[in-house]
Amino acid sequence: MLSVDMENKENGSVGVKNSMANGRPPDPADWAVMDVVNYFRTAGFEEQARAFQEQEIDGKSLLLMTRNDVLTGLQLKLGPALKIYEYHVKPLQTKHLKNNSS
Repeated sequence: MLSVDMENKENGSVGVKNSMANGRPPDPADWAVMDVVNYFRTAGFEEQARAFQEQEIDGKSLLLMTRNDVLTGLQLKLGPALKIYEYHVKPLQTKHLKNNSS
């Protein structure tokens, strides 16, 4: 069984720490579609994770998504879409950029 290290944040989001322990490569750019889907399922967005699978969003696509893509392109309810972008997509993008800039 895979162990997932989750932390509750003050803003109500749940942080999921990325490592091979949770079955995903540490760099989101290397994630397959199912890695993205499982990331959002683990983060508590079971219903919304299906949209990422239906739209075939892999890690590279996830890192390219804009706020507008998440809010309108995935046809999600506004509340979960905002949380997904602000607390998950944007931080993953920032972390990826930080780790890959020299």
